[in-house]
Amino acid sequence: MTDAFKGKIALVTGGNSGIGYALCEELQKRGAIVYMAGRNPAKVAEAAKKLAAQGGRIHTVTVDVTKQAEVQKAIEDTAAQAGRLDFLFNNAGVGGTKPFEQATLEEWKTIIDTNLWSVIYGVHAAVPIMLKQGSGHIVNTSSAAGLIPPPYQSLYSATKFGVTGLTESLRYEYADRGIYFSTLCPSNIATPIFTKDIKGTVYNEIKIPDDAYPVDKAASLILDRVAEHKGIIVVPEDEFITMWHAYASGSKEGEEFLVQMARDRAAAYAKGGNYY
Repeated sequence: MTDAFKGKIALVTGGNSGIGYALCEELQKRGAIVYMAGRNPAKVAEAAKKLAAQGGRIHTVTVDVTKQAEVQKAIEDTAAQAGRLDFLFNNAGVGGTKPFEQATLEEWKTIIDTNLWSVIYGVHAAVPIMLKQGSGHIVNTSSAAGLIPPPYQSLYSATKFGVTGLTESLRYEYADRGIYFSTLCPSNIATPIFTKDIKGTVYNEIKIPDDAYPVDKAASLILDRVAEHKGIIVVPEDEFITMWHAYASGSKEGEEFLVQMARDRAAAYAKGGNYY
């Protein structure tokens, strides 16, 4: 596993912040040649500068993942410049937590375009390249909400279940053709996603939960599991896997947990307008 990323070409969308940035940093530590992709060129350049100062090989890519032509160009240009594309991390995404009846169709479109269509665009562009070279690994960021449907996150969960289903299906479809697929399903990770709404507006009164898993540890664990070609990668593992299995088995405990979560979140919304 120590050499799984050494000298390999890795493109990471949403790479200038959160899990994306942590993945870029960890990939660099493991010897990969990293292409950090993001929508805002200034923010991408600033983030890349920090990593470059650590002595790694980092390139920047400007791309709006909600636009198919830009995603296609970013992936094709990366492969052309580097000579191949070994890893694609379709990581860019936005959160979405609110009562269903308050969600507008515009918000539905925004979250689907960002969280689901962007992944489809990325896979669509990368698969022909990887088939031609005979190898590759695509890692699509879903969520714990793509395995268990948390109440008050119907928008987010719908997109993340879509990512999980897409990636798992492709994992088996391409199992004998040299392309690996992994679904990244993080639970509470210490990133700014908690503090922003669907459109990226920052909630100053909302903070990252104190019990959120450290993002650097998450990135290290994620790449360990990618190197193992694991299909569904849950982070953190022990805490969430038990909960996931309880839900998937239809156990009484799993049902009661989600019902109580709905009640708790309803009370929190009534009190303060968010579920904290």
